[in-house]
Amino acid sequence: MQIKVAIITVSDRASRGEYDDLGGPALKQAAEGYGWQVGDEALVPDETSAIQRAVRLAIRRGNQLVLTTGGTGVARRDVTPEAVRAMADRELPGFGEVMRLESMKRTPNGILSRSLAAAVDRALVICLPGKPRGAVECLGFVVGAIPHCVEVLQEVPTEC
Repeated sequence: MQIKVAIITVSDRASRGEYDDLGGPALKQAAEGYGWQVGDEALVPDETSAIQRAVRLAIRRGNQLVLTTGGTGVARRDVTPEAVRAMADRELPGFGEVMRLESMKRTPNGILSRSLAAAVDRALVICLPGKPRGAVECLGFVVGAIPHCVEVLQEVPTEC
């Protein structure tokens, strides 16, 4: 299954041009390595409304998978999980659980991650860490479940 992906980097400093976005390009390379088509990329500040606008636009543009990087830590400005959770039809807790469990094998700070996944409309949205290596690793921990999840979310419900 060809998956159309949007990548959204959430970072105040990168959105202001204070440093280069490294997480988005790292995720793009990983997504393309899985054979997925990266359809859209965005860079937004750590603001709930900006994150939600970017996710909604990505979904309206036909992306079946939206990957966010950044804003999943414990700092006050880290609001990505809350922004996505507020627009979710269903949260998929297994994704976050696996990402934290596997991350803990690499760093004790993995427990601080608030990464999550949710179904928003007919798309899968996965909130990944902001550090490029962490984002790519966490995506790798859950990549096996993504094609089936995306396929199920794309199904048109039938009436009884």
